[in-house]
Amino acid sequence: MRLVSSRFLPLAAFAAVVFASGCSEINATVDKAQACLEAPKIVSETVAKISGLVDDPAAMEKELDNAAQKLGDVADKAANTTLKQATDDLAASLRRLDVNNVNEAVDAVQKVGNDTAAYLTKLKEACS
Repeated sequence: MRLVSSRFLPLAAFAAVVFASGCSEINATVDKAQACLEAPKIVSETVAKISGLVDDPAAMEKELDNAAQKLGDVADKAANTTLKQATDDLAASLRRLDVNNVNEAVDAVQKVGNDTAAYLTKLKEACS
């Protein structure tokens, strides 16, 4: 009986390694898919919200900070390095916007529109 169990141990170890590596690939795929779904939703919600906040710079700045935080969270979960970098870059761009008056708010809406368009192009490439 000892002969059978000594043959089983290497087989069990091999199966465990194969199973563990397969699970990490599945987790990475799920993380990427989740990020590819969440990020565009955050971006579209942000663009829609800030477009209506041009007359309220303080509320716009708060919304930009909230969006940057959400995108940062998505980037932290992204297994794909291209996706993570693009999402981190957009979050940083949103954090850098300083909106103190209506003129800056109008400029911020335009910048966010341009930055998100470039981001969505990168996102499309990373998610395909």
